[in-house]
Amino acid sequence: MAKIIEKEQLSSDVHKLVVEAPLIAEERLAGQFIILQTDLEAGERIPLTIADANREKGTITLIVQAVGKTTMDLSQLKVGDDIPVLTGPLGSPTHIENFGHAVCVCGGIGAAPMYPIAQALKKAGNKVSVILGARQKNLIIMESELKSVCDEMIICTDDGSYGRKCLVTEPLKELCENCKPNFAIAIGPPIMMKFCAETTRPYSVKTYASLNSIMVDGTGMCGCCRVTVGGEVKFVCIDGPEFDAHKVDWENMMKRMGTYKQREALALAKRCGSK
Repeated sequence: MAKIIEKEQLSSDVHKLVVEAPLIAEERLAGQFIILQTDLEAGERIPLTIADANREKGTITLIVQAVGKTTMDLSQLKVGDDIPVLTGPLGSPTHIENFGHAVCVCGGIGAAPMYPIAQALKKAGNKVSVILGARQKNLIIMESELKSVCDEMIICTDDGSYGRKCLVTEPLKELCENCKPNFAIAIGPPIMMKFCAETTRPYSVKTYASLNSIMVDGTGMCGCCRVTVGGEVKFVCIDGPEFDAHKVDWENMMKRMGTYKQREALALAKRCGSK
């Protein structure tokens, strides 16, 4: 079990949880994730990236967006409550080196997994530019944390309520044209990551994306998280979650995710109709 020792609401449906997990806090590296269950008997397993960790306190930080049953259940837990199952760290950590100039592009909830990556890139000696985007101002999260580990921050909102009124690809293209970065990484909705990859492609900027495909066991056994990268089948849980964004078959990935969401919606409708 993992006890919740801190909880904070970051936006209308996004919550920050600090939980006791000393072994995970000791071992985790940037880019890795955990899998948890809120119900031992009937609960689903969901992955969440480790947004931060404190080895001295033995804690890890999770950012949860309440969009499905398990994340909604998780968001209802209080300080002092236990998460029955929490396993990790899982996945391959981010490859960190001194690239020179690194650009971190995050959309919405993607700001949470980006924080430890930006932190590690800065520690390795990189100049770090962060492009932080959301639909509107009240959906911007992790701004102060990311600002503390970067040299430049550009904030974008779709409606212009905060920062620039544009998509994250606009400042990304400007950076590629004016001071070509050596490395870029994108985390956010699949469509956003796809267009970030297409933005950097003409400039030959090495670009990675942290994929958020459907996942069940987290060990490569179930095959739910398979994606096609460079014509080869990969599993996000063990080969990723980060891959060369220029080689990802984005259309296939989004189609697979859409199929699972349709099945989930039908199953939910069936359960609700049976009550």
